[in-house]
Amino acid sequence: MSQKKETLNVANIISPQRRITTGIILLALAAMIWLIFANGLDSQILTTFNMAPGGSEVVVNDWIFRTLPMLNIFAGLAALVGAYQLIRGFGGKTNMVIGLVAGMFIFAFLSWAAAGQSMNLAGLIKVSLLKSVPLTLGAIAGILCERVGIVNIAIEGIMLGAAFSATFVSSITNVWVGLFAAIITGALLSLVHAWLSIKYKIDQIISGTVINIFSLGITSFFSAKFLQKYQSLNNAGLFPTIKIPLLSKIPFIGPILFEHNLFVYIMFILIVVVTYVLFYTKSGLRMRACGEHPKAADTLGINVNKLRYIWTVIGGMVAGIAGAFFVLGSVGRFDENMTAGRGFIAMAAMIFGNWHPVGAFGAGLLFGFADSLAAKIAILGIPIPSEFLLMAPYVATMIVLGGIVGSSRPPAAEGTPYEKE
Repeated sequence: MSQKKETLNVANIISPQRRITTGIILLALAAMIWLIFANGLDSQILTTFNMAPGGSEVVVNDWIFRTLPMLNIFAGLAALVGAYQLIRGFGGKTNMVIGLVAGMFIFAFLSWAAAGQSMNLAGLIKVSLLKSVPLTLGAIAGILCERVGIVNIAIEGIMLGAAFSATFVSSITNVWVGLFAAIITGALLSLVHAWLSIKYKIDQIISGTVINIFSLGITSFFSAKFLQKYQSLNNAGLFPTIKIPLLSKIPFIGPILFEHNLFVYIMFILIVVVTYVLFYTKSGLRMRACGEHPKAADTLGINVNKLRYIWTVIGGMVAGIAGAFFVLGSVGRFDENMTAGRGFIAMAAMIFGNWHPVGAFGAGLLFGFADSLAAKIAILGIPIPSEFLLMAPYVATMIVLGGIVGSSRPPAAEGTPYEKE
């Protein structure tokens, strides 16, 4: 009992430097709400949030409130939390408090941006969720590879190759066969990466880069040679929207979470399944052992390289699903380099989420939200360059990597080839 209590006390210890730095950041967010958002705002101006996405059959009343008092409340709460963090600290609850204040800051920004106008809040969240799908799936693919010790920066190339396969096969068959083709493409490209990394011990960054260059080149060539010339081969179609009975009728939440195409539900399922397998099964324990201490795993009779092959290929299959989303879950056709670096953003989401599926989803949602918000701000005519909004998730990632909101530690043996003695 005393040992358990001692463990909990150690977990709650936060370094003075991190406590002070975090407190200053929280106070800075409170000051920004006051000085940038609330300063000079008419006390009678109203903000209107639409609480049902466009096209939804669920009727929800708009949320209308006076902007200035709401901003003052958020600024005051953020200042109180920041002051307490600076003086005493929240211990083991620091990350939760940071998330809470960050959420208040984002809501304050949205309230200020929509002051005197209306913003479809439910639609913004729904689009953010949709945009997070390839990022979250790509991050999960990276987690499956890196937890077993293989660095896979080829996720970008795998997603692009899978998108092309999904387009070509779906155009001549149907979307289900196209999705299967994308998964097979992801598996094959990951198998090549695993083969080069494990058997020939090629630097895994170089191996992944080669696959990225290969995918970009070959998809661009075949797109120009066939898809642009024969438009019937670039007409993949889309998976239909699936409304979950009863759940989709829940006000506000229902249309956001339960009116989507297949890929959103696959993402939710994989988050739960991968989390359970990784942290609550014997297979997950063996997998993590290969990524943390392969020699110890080998001593216990675990075939390290075999598991690295298996989980790298499975990760590639998940990346293949992410690639299929760009076509079968979004636009229905293939364009050259249509992934546009999102495989690398998925890697950033993986790091931001501390190599955990739930954390990766949160990071993917943040990136998707910034992307959606940039377009929304342009419509509202807010004098903020969209590039600044797109920078926000990357700045947050650098803050995480800097250790301000906690440590972000990769598996100890990732990227290191293992040779049985």
